[in-house]
Amino acid sequence: MAEIRLEHANITVSDPERTAKMLQDIFGWRIRWQGEAIDAGRSIHVGGRDSYLALYHSGTEQGVGANSYQTVGGLNHLAVVVDDLRSVEQRVRAAGYTPGEHHDYEPGERFYFRDHDGIEFEVVSYR
Repeated sequence: MAEIRLEHANITVSDPERTAKMLQDIFGWRIRWQGEAIDAGRSIHVGGRDSYLALYHSGTEQGVGANSYQTVGGLNHLAVVVDDLRSVEQRVRAAGYTPGEHHDYEPGERFYFRDHDGIEFEVVSYR
């Protein structure tokens, strides 16, 4: 059977350009596509060769949702696998974000941080 994998996730952000720059600075990702999107909005696809995040904004004022962990269909966090956890943590700090919880359990070590929109990222390095 062929491998089945997740290609992308589409998330609503307050400023696609700002979020794309953050992801480029921290993870070394690149912009794969950008342009007009549904409802007169704008979207930027940023990621690597095989997967990406679609960063969407409708072009109108948008509110902040409730606690995602208490909302059906809520986005709880996005996990990114890296080779060098310490260097990525330094880039997170340099970008002005504060790493939160750190955990070291099988099969890897990880930390979490929230971006300027409150989106939680898990950064993990497997052994």
